[in-house]
Amino acid sequence: MPLSGVRVLDLTTVIFGPYTTQILGDFGADVIKVEAPDGDMTRVIGPARNPGMSALFLGCNRNKRSIVLDLKRETARRALWRMIETADMFVHNIRPQKITELGFSPDAVLECNPSIIYGGLHGYGEDGPYGGRPAYDDVIQGQSGIAGLFEERDGLPQLVPSIIADKNSALIASGGLVAAYVKRLRTGKGTYLECSMFEGMASFNLVEHQYGETFKPKEGKAGYVRALSSHRRPHRTKDGYLCLLAYTDRQWRSFWKLAGMPDYAEDSRFITMLERSRNIDALYEIASEVISTRSTTEWLTLFEQAEIPAGPVNSLADLRRDPHLNAIGFFRSYDHPTEGTLEIPDTPYRFDRQSLPIR
Repeated sequence: MPLSGVRVLDLTTVIFGPYTTQILGDFGADVIKVEAPDGDMTRVIGPARNPGMSALFLGCNRNKRSIVLDLKRETARRALWRMIETADMFVHNIRPQKITELGFSPDAVLECNPSIIYGGLHGYGEDGPYGGRPAYDDVIQGQSGIAGLFEERDGLPQLVPSIIADKNSALIASGGLVAAYVKRLRTGKGTYLECSMFEGMASFNLVEHQYGETFKPKEGKAGYVRALSSHRRPHRTKDGYLCLLAYTDRQWRSFWKLAGMPDYAEDSRFITMLERSRNIDALYEIASEVISTRSTTEWLTLFEQAEIPAGPVNSLADLRRDPHLNAIGFFRSYDHPTEGTLEIPDTPYRFDRQSLPIR
């Protein structure tokens, strides 16, 4: 496995940190989760067969071993220092001032083990005025502009009904930790890697929404027009909803042909990508009217034949019946040593056409 033999000391809790280290564990790292006596708070969130082993905890702590250390006690701190001496990574999401109070600052840990990768997963970069503040997903969705996108589109700020800031930050952090490890393979030296939720989500949000403010002086305001259109939403069919994104000129010509409206392919408002972007509300409004005339199945069949990207609007229950996910064995069952048979969603990775094992 890619990270076989890499030992990770995991002092993280909740979702951002544990999901980061779970990804490392999925890649084969030996992840040792170090918990306080009262445990990670997610141990009690959601359904459980046994106390302290909830669904939410199990969902981001697979492929790990666990130990309990009360780091307020000197004996526990000495034990952790001994583990640091032989570890490859030390990862925590404790606020900088708190981890320093415990004695495990970046400088102290790297002095003990100069080749270690020290991962500080923070809410905010410690060199800014927000450094050291507590942060959770809902707060970061608001501060990073994610919730405000809904207000700009619909008039009311909303939170995405997924722990998107934590999970996206974990994807960023895991990539950074692997990059730091590759650097160590070249130089033999350790690294202090800081990855912060606020900066990560702001960067994520502005990939497309920096838009006109990419330029100095700016060439328009921030906000990707197509993504912010109030008409960009699932389209109602005769019997449900579907999502469609005809994007290229060819795909739109095919759409107008299927709609029985071939003249629209030559409409000056819609003839090029640039003009479609300028007239996106009108385009989506007409498309929605067309899609409402047939059933979901009829449209999906026609769109597949025309190679126009489209799909159904699945509920969580629908995902379990999805023919593609079932064909690839996406929902994987395994026997947990204490919790019996569990089922997890697979990772998206295939190494030499093989899924990563559950250990």
